[in-house]
Amino acid sequence: MAVNIEAYQQLKKELNTKNVTLVAVSKFKPAEDIQTLYDLGQRDFGENFVQELLLKQQLLPKDIRWHFIGHLQSNKVKYIAPFIHLIHGVDSEKLLKEIDKQGAKNNRIISCLLQVFIADEETKFGFDEAELSQLKDIAQLEHVRIKGFMGMASFSEDKEKVSTEFRRLQNIFSKPPSNLNAELSTLSMGMSGDYESAIKEGSNMVRIGSLLFGQRNIKTS
Repeated sequence: MAVNIEAYQQLKKELNTKNVTLVAVSKFKPAEDIQTLYDLGQRDFGENFVQELLLKQQLLPKDIRWHFIGHLQSNKVKYIAPFIHLIHGVDSEKLLKEIDKQGAKNNRIISCLLQVFIADEETKFGFDEAELSQLKDIAQLEHVRIKGFMGMASFSEDKEKVSTEFRRLQNIFSKPPSNLNAELSTLSMGMSGDYESAIKEGSNMVRIGSLLFGQRNIKTS
C-alpha cells in the first residue's frame, strides 16, 4: 500500500490545531515512502531498529528529525548518537549513562524521554513511578537532556482502561519527581489505534504508523 496522503493531510491539520507533534513511524517501510511524506512537509520520523535507521539516515535528507522509538540496547547507542533527534524509550539508568557517554564523545547533548510503564502487559518496558523517584545522579549527566516521558497503553478495546493509563502518565508528567532536575516539555503517548484518547489525556506527541503507511509486511525469515 502506498502512503495515504489524504490521511496524512487530515491528521496534520487535526494535530496542528492542538499543538501536537506527529512522529511518522516508518519502520519496515522503504525510503521512498518516507521521501513522499518529507516532500509534503513531514520532518519527524520514528524507527525501532538501529540498523534500519542507519540505512535510511544515509539515504534521506539530512534535516529529517529522527526519533528512536524502540527498545534501545546500550551497545547500540554509539551508532545513532551522532545524529539522533530524540530517544523515546529510555528505560534504565544504565542506558541513560551510556547515552551521556556517547553524547560526550560526539560533543552534543542528546534529548531523551523516560519510558514509563503504565500498561498491564508484562511485555512493556519502562520505569514505574517509584523507580523514577529513585534515579540518581541525573544532574551529573551533562550530555543528556530529559525532555519528558513516553508511555504505551495496553492493547485493549476498553477505551476507559486505555484513557486511565494515559491519565496516569499525564499526572506524573504534570508533577514529576524532583530528582529529575528537568523542565519537561514532551509527553509522547498515542499510536494509530489510540492517539485520540492520548491527546484528550494530555499527549503533545503521537507516534503514528499504519494510518499513514498501511500495514507492515514483516519478514519472518
